[in-house]
Amino acid sequence: MSNLPKDLRDDLEKRFFIDSIKIKNCECSSDGSKKYLFVDSKENSFESVLLKMKDKKYDESGNITTSEKYTICVSTQIGCKVGCSFCLTAKGGFTRDLSAGEIVFQILAIKRDNDIPVEKRVNVVYMGMGEPLDNFENLLKAIKILSCEDGLSISPKRQTISTSGISPKITKLGEENLGVMLAISLHAVDDELRSELIPLNRAYNIKSIIEAIKKYPIDSRKRIMFEYLVIGEKNDDIKSAKKLIKLLEGIKSKVNLIYFNPYPGTEYKRPKKEDMLNFQQYLVDRGVLCTIRESKGLDISAACGQLRERSRDGIS
Repeated sequence: MSNLPKDLRDDLEKRFFIDSIKIKNCECSSDGSKKYLFVDSKENSFESVLLKMKDKKYDESGNITTSEKYTICVSTQIGCKVGCSFCLTAKGGFTRDLSAGEIVFQILAIKRDNDIPVEKRVNVVYMGMGEPLDNFENLLKAIKILSCEDGLSISPKRQTISTSGISPKITKLGEENLGVMLAISLHAVDDELRSELIPLNRAYNIKSIIEAIKKYPIDSRKRIMFEYLVIGEKNDDIKSAKKLIKLLEGIKSKVNLIYFNPYPGTEYKRPKKEDMLNFQQYLVDRGVLCTIRESKGLDISAACGQLRERSRDGIS
């Protein structure tokens, strides 16, 4: 801005900044997904993921008939307080909440890095590092900034909050009535196993989560998403499927079955494909909408927190 006095420009450069975080590393998968490692000014690191959900399509004349579709998974915290036993993020502890600007910037930075037009609408999932509802105020600000027509104009219906289940905050989010989608990281159908997997369950058990969900306002055409991380020989049996059906009775829901993504040092196993299919079919046959989430990035640091931990260990 050469029209400003030099002293003022020098002062602005010293005291203010636009980009508070930067990309430190990026790993590209053969399936088109990319995992980003961001760092702040103090070299604290956190992750985001770009998923290409659909490729560009052309007609016989070479004209584009359908453009690409992307989902960006963003972090809301550096580290996490929840301490899920299956999640590598928990191993690094909790550092701090991300600001609303840092949450939004992840999307801008990834768009820039992949030459995705600013105006191109993407799906956003608050599902990276951290518990989104634990950083409630900054989360709300980020949602409002992203959905603003003068901002990135990403409809709230394209934004999904994935939470491990802080019941009072689910209720509070519902009262805001922002129109965002909700995904519950359920992962177990009884409190004993869920407390092992997600220690937060001791404070906010399954019953309290279900009660909060039943009050949550959703579009009549939408559903509450239930994320169910399937761990081999842990929660992948038909007995668990039966309990899940009973648990979701009366809720307009969709179940996403997710393969556990192993990482070095974990005691948990990736389930067999046959067990996943049997679990899904049992639910579908009884009227529960259920999909198996396609695993992406298996040839890179796919597990949440894995790229960060590899970076800390000096592996890049």
